[in-house]
Amino acid sequence: MSKEVLILVEALAHEKNVDRNIVFEALEMALASATKKRYDTDVDIRVSIDRQSGEYETYRRWLVVPSEAGLQEPDREILLFEAQEEIEDIEVDEYIEEQIESLAFGRIGAQAAKQVILQRIRDAEREQILNDFLDRGEKIMNGTVKRADKNGLIIESGRVEALLRRDQMIPKENLRSGDRVRAYILKVDREARGPQIELSRTCPEFLLKLFENEVPEIEQGLLELKGAARDPGIRAKIAVVTHDKRIDPIGTCVGVRGTRVTAVRNEVAGEAVDIVLWSEDPAQFVIGALAPAQVSSIMVDEENHSMDVVVDEENLAIAIGRSGQNVRLASDLTKWHINIMTPEESEKKSSEEADKVRALFIAKLDVDSEVADILIEEGFNSLEEVAYVPLNEMLQIEAFDEDTVNELRNRARDSLLTMELVKEEGIENVSQEISTVEGVNDELIAKLATHQIQTRDELAELAVDELVDMTQMDEESAKALIMKARAHWFN
Repeated sequence: MSKEVLILVEALAHEKNVDRNIVFEALEMALASATKKRYDTDVDIRVSIDRQSGEYETYRRWLVVPSEAGLQEPDREILLFEAQEEIEDIEVDEYIEEQIESLAFGRIGAQAAKQVILQRIRDAEREQILNDFLDRGEKIMNGTVKRADKNGLIIESGRVEALLRRDQMIPKENLRSGDRVRAYILKVDREARGPQIELSRTCPEFLLKLFENEVPEIEQGLLELKGAARDPGIRAKIAVVTHDKRIDPIGTCVGVRGTRVTAVRNEVAGEAVDIVLWSEDPAQFVIGALAPAQVSSIMVDEENHSMDVVVDEENLAIAIGRSGQNVRLASDLTKWHINIMTPEESEKKSSEEADKVRALFIAKLDVDSEVADILIEEGFNSLEEVAYVPLNEMLQIEAFDEDTVNELRNRARDSLLTMELVKEEGIENVSQEISTVEGVNDELIAKLATHQIQTRDELAELAVDELVDMTQMDEESAKALIMKARAHWFN
């Protein structure tokens, strides 16, 4: 019997060109599967084959679980205290084993054993092929369209197959069987039964890798690509910076007579590519990303991670782009929210914000509009700034003497303390159920409390514009939050 096992292992290992150990493991699985059929319940069986002699032993085993957890699968588990009665130093997640009679090799269903063994060998072959491909370290696959299925296109490269899903294909691109394709390796799923590699021709990384292949200065470390944003097949923006001041980063990426950028464009179905100079200064980076529009001025809001970009009427359409494409790509590239506005709109917004700050100062600092305007003109926009800005900075305001400055700082601090106490009191009065709504945090609860919104139903009954006014969140977020608050009505 043991000789039969060794002969079978040697034959399959030679025929399939796989390691003997893989065949041994497959045979152990086949024997264990056949042994389990002796039992009416779902038991755990382990078979161990001696790699030298071919002799094998069979064990039934139980997983050790914490005593307090109880048994979820009584036929496969044993409580820790029971296991320790047999093996004193055994621990959780180890196994208690009991040797049982082994099946005779000849009594195993031959077809079942063969199927298990061959499937295990096929899996091992596929794993080896995948590992050989991935070991090359390539990020772009060059292959041929083998066939199409319901999920997308199957791309073949040597013995490796990959899936290019339809949503990862460039729109209006017509690929057929036999066509040569290049795509970015987006994901590797070793558990997938079909192709284990997923590809993309629409992700920003694909565009960056294409430029790396076309521009040797990037591999040499003279240039660095900082990011990309794409509207696949239509337009894209990439950010580049040089580490050698003698090199023009944009010109280097474009190439002589545009050869380099043209090669990339041809690969992505004629997608127009804007090459932007990256800058450590976020405002300068945004200005470059909005090219070819000319920016008149820019205001940075660090707290909300947004910028108000002012352009004149002639540049307004260029800055926004067709269907908002230019500003959207610039925002994706820079990771800043960009608001495009005309000088008139900017002036109106500044005026409205100044009115809000003026009203705040008049109400909370108990000052007249003249004092409030002086603070605004000096750049103060919040009570926190008045309360905690360094004393010497406020003393530089010519219109204020030291007594006035100290009084303003004390009033600001008292007002902030009062507001915090009111906020905490408001939160305490809010029903606990409102905090169970997904997306509701303490800051939002405090804002709702100031408007007497204290229960989940009161939140659910709000109109979108009311919630926006109370919290300053965007309309989509407000709509989603209200629907989540209303969910219990329908349940």
